[in-house]
Amino acid sequence: MTVFKSLLYLIFEAGLFVLYIPLAFLRTSSRIETGVFSFLAIPLWLIGSLTVLWCFWAFTFKGRGTPLPTDPPKELVVTGPYRYVRNPIYAGAALIFLGHFLWFGYWALLIYPALAFLGAHFFVVLYEEPTLKRKFGASYEEYLESVPRWVPKFR
Repeated sequence: MTVFKSLLYLIFEAGLFVLYIPLAFLRTSSRIETGVFSFLAIPLWLIGSLTVLWCFWAFTFKGRGTPLPTDPPKELVVTGPYRYVRNPIYAGAALIFLGHFLWFGYWALLIYPALAFLGAHFFVVLYEEPTLKRKFGASYEEYLESVPRWVPKFR
């Protein structure tokens, strides 16, 4: 059942917030020519998508839960992309958004992710981190000290 819920959430979240809404901006924004840089979109889409999928897999099978806040993992997930950054789903989505901008060249495809990032940041700081501190205690506190929130730290 957890796998099904996680898959449904992935389809909803990725479909709505990473694909539909940003690409709906294509009709309403001015465009710039990104030239040869547009081809950087392909590796950004691949890396971003694989990161998001890896995180969903880790939440489902290692954490025994889903990324959905109402059905979170039962165990703290600190492996895979979570070794480098505390919020790799958002980081993966940011790579996808950057790929959208480079491929299509519409300014709104930079504005939307900036607003989405602000929303994600406030959600993480005001809800997610305090909730995880209460749930996982000292192990999460240690994780907070050793892994950055947004910008990956590679050892």
